[in-house]
Amino acid sequence: MNTILIKNARVIDPKNQLDQVTDVYIKQQRIVAIGTAPEAFVAKQTIDASGLWLIPGLVDLSARLREPGLEYKASIDSETRAAASAGITTLCVPADTDPVIDEPAVVELIHHKAKQARQCLVYTLGALTAGLKGEHLSEMATLRQAGCLGVTNGKQPIKSTLIMRRALEYASTHNITVFIEPHDPDLSADGCAHEGAIATRLGLVPIPYAAETASIAQLLELMSGTDIRVHFGRISCARSIELIKKARKRGLKVSADVAAHQLHLTEMDISSFNSQCHVLPPLRSQRDMQALQQGLADEIISCICSDHQPHQPDAKQAPFPATEPGISALETLLPLTLKLVENGQLSLHSAIASLTCNPASLLGLDSGHLGVGSEANLCLLDPDQEWTLNTEDMLSRGKNTPFAGWHFKGKVLQTIVQGRSIYSAK
Repeated sequence: MNTILIKNARVIDPKNQLDQVTDVYIKQQRIVAIGTAPEAFVAKQTIDASGLWLIPGLVDLSARLREPGLEYKASIDSETRAAASAGITTLCVPADTDPVIDEPAVVELIHHKAKQARQCLVYTLGALTAGLKGEHLSEMATLRQAGCLGVTNGKQPIKSTLIMRRALEYASTHNITVFIEPHDPDLSADGCAHEGAIATRLGLVPIPYAAETASIAQLLELMSGTDIRVHFGRISCARSIELIKKARKRGLKVSADVAAHQLHLTEMDISSFNSQCHVLPPLRSQRDMQALQQGLADEIISCICSDHQPHQPDAKQAPFPATEPGISALETLLPLTLKLVENGQLSLHSAIASLTCNPASLLGLDSGHLGVGSEANLCLLDPDQEWTLNTEDMLSRGKNTPFAGWHFKGKVLQTIVQGRSIYSAK
């Protein structure tokens, strides 16, 4: 039985309103005490964390691990190792794997591969419609029983509002959260950049705000009169925040997250046809980026996710419109969030909550906090250590990131999952 004593850490736990220098005691995969040692506790391992922060392990709402289906890009083993090095202890995989997560066998396969990897915990979202084709409802209740924490259609459209309404009703009946990546396929078709002066100057097909906001507005109307919980993932513009804020005032059960890169990059970053900045939804205006930051501060947006999408090198080497969208983002999730704190755009507790207890609560997990009795899923970091992102040092098989060469402050030193150290810095 592994017993661990973490001494003299600054323990920061937003859910339990804890922020103090103290000791944490771990036994049988759980936190058994904070501050005072429990009776007869003998530590087999003692970690001196003087000057370090101990926070809950990060919970990432959206990470595409490329397995099953795209193993030439990455694997569950490689990406969970990268996540562990970044302080992430829980990952949620969207349903758009190959095969699609629309039957229990696929859920079991992913869970089995994750257990074999022995890194962070991996959960899944099930498909909202069979094969993500938007034509027939999936067996949502069966997927829930198999371990899916919610349902989604990913980036695949459901053009029939009747089918979408029935899907919401089905999910509501079984108390299942629906995760939506809002976009109108007709408005965003073939687009690769935000509709504005930059896209016009570069001759790129634009994606207007309405591609996102029209989808959100339609879903909000379909939600009316139901008790469904809907989470809008990866929102990108100020208007989306306004719609979600008004919907909450109407009593609708809506929440939202934002990808970390949307909080630091804008349409200006694609001005040299930088394909590493090709993402969907596209990078928007400076005003939108600031609105997203304020939306987090105002708690309209509750979570920050990585939106991790690793690619092989040649996926980013074609002309900008022909490159594949997405960023390898696990290893920049925490440092980009801490940079918001450093720049005074977000409080430390709000930043940590957006990566831990908030996404855990959304997924229905008793995780993302350091309460006595909870699983010991922890991240130990040096808040003062400065470092520069070098793609050669990334553990993810995907090196596609626009943040290469960026300077960060705050480095993960150790990650613990269920009382077991899965990562320790050299």
